[in-house]
Amino acid sequence: MEQSDPRRLIWYNSFMKIGTDIIQINRIKVLIEKYGDTFKKRFLLDEEIGRLKKVESIAGHWAAKEAISKALGCGIGGNLAFHDIIISKNHLGAPTFRLSKEAQKTHQIKSSSLSISHDGGFAIAVAVVST
Repeated sequence: MEQSDPRRLIWYNSFMKIGTDIIQINRIKVLIEKYGDTFKKRFLLDEEIGRLKKVESIAGHWAAKEAISKALGCGIGGNLAFHDIIISKNHLGAPTFRLSKEAQKTHQIKSSSLSISHDGGFAIAVAVVST
């Protein structure tokens, strides 16, 4: 195959990893009713709390942070905290995320994609990262 052949395989020196998480929205609702902002502050940053009004969206962010941590292969714990993951929306309204400066040093993400959805009492998220 020649260099210009579209069937040419390209090797990138990176690895794609996928993480997913699903949670019952009612589980998050009960925790918010019981603990209020104290619960939200456990896993959301102030900028996220200010933006999220519906329990479905809050549950989606929980699932997203869990999915991202799974895609990074570490889970939430010693190498990555909930507050190390900052979720926002791009100019089209699609979810996106970035890591804190400290977490980025450890995980060195080259590219990423995030999808969050909720229906039927569940919130689900899928994260893909390239490292």
